[in-house]
Amino acid sequence: MLEPQADRVRTLGEWEESWKKDNIGFHMDHVNPMLANNIDKVVNGRKGVRFFFPLCGKAVDMKWLADRGHSVVGVEICEKAVRQFFEENNMTYSEEAAGGVPGAKVFKNSEKSISLYQCDLYNFSSSVEGQFGAIWDRGSLVAINPQDREKYAALMISLMAKDCRYLVDNLLYNPTLYKGPPFFVPDEQLHSLFGHCCNIELLQSADALTDRTKKWGLDYLTEKP
Repeated sequence: MLEPQADRVRTLGEWEESWKKDNIGFHMDHVNPMLANNIDKVVNGRKGVRFFFPLCGKAVDMKWLADRGHSVVGVEICEKAVRQFFEENNMTYSEEAAGGVPGAKVFKNSEKSISLYQCDLYNFSSSVEGQFGAIWDRGSLVAINPQDREKYAALMISLMAKDCRYLVDNLLYNPTLYKGPPFFVPDEQLHSLFGHCCNIELLQSADALTDRTKKWGLDYLTEKP
């Protein structure tokens, strides 16, 4: 089932072009229900959890978590997305060179509860911001090039503190019908990537087929965090 997309590559320039053209159908203007429905499971009674957002875009989930007393560190290649996040949420923010990530910038809100790094995700590491108590992976694992998944998983694991809870929003469909992204990541591969260090649990399963995704040629789409 991996074969139809195995060699599929989408460059960073292509992602940036999508943002420039506002071709961002993946963005939600409301809190993702998969996060909202499972937040208690992720937080697990902890206060002030540090969340990591890989390929964060301008997800409103980041403000929602900060408003609940948590802190957020995100990584995004497109500067437009980062600036739009702060501007659309009416946040005062600062901009500076990111120490430890050559050529990168970091944008922070005035409360310092949200720090967004504008850089290649693979240039980020635990040496920059330490490890995290939670990771919200909505649209990141399914967006990276399929051939990079082992490298990606190694990075995510390196960013996990001992008590980290990693919420990944996976999408299952027939990959012969659509080339992606979002890409198809079978359950078996999810277990091979993370099963050796994480206790993997299916939290819910929902029909995610919409008019938009039907246009991709899909006959079913299942969302599984």
